[in-house]
Amino acid sequence: MPTYITLFNLTEQGVKDLKNAPKRIEEGLKAFEAMGGKLIGFYAVMGDYDYVSIGEAPNDAVAMTFMLGLSSQGNIKSTTLKAFTTEEFAGFIAKLP
Repeated sequence: MPTYITLFNLTEQGVKDLKNAPKRIEEGLKAFEAMGGKLIGFYAVMGDYDYVSIGEAPNDAVAMTFMLGLSSQGNIKSTTLKAFTTEEFAGFIAKLP
């Protein structure tokens, strides 16, 4: 399955309701798994972002649909990166002219 790394920032709404963040995170993880996703790791972080997640989804459509639904709740803004293994990267390089 493709791997996705997502960088999250809480919105003003998300900060105001911070006490419910653990519950929202757990609900989000269950929804992701129900869509066929697999969580590899989820972290609260210090620095430019509030959370970072690493997960796998069956395809880009599932990843996009999940992130749109999550963002539509208004508690987070996110940036999602599609990640490639070193083996996949080496395969891309091998196909260069």
